[in-house]
Amino acid sequence: MPRIINDDCIGCGACAPECPVSCIHEGTPIYKIDEAECIDCGACDPVCPTSAIVAK
Repeated sequence: MPRIINDDCIGCGACAPECPVSCIHEGTPIYKIDEAECIDCGACDPVCPTSAIVAK
């Protein structure tokens, strides 16, 4: 099950460099996870300062 970024995202981008498959992209105004590319590794979760990354 892929992860998603909810509306708690503050757009800091801390999650993007942690993704091993580069499926996190800058959106307007929050970052987005490409669900088709997400491997559900969870590497992005611990770096999110607002806990905006959740399992779908």
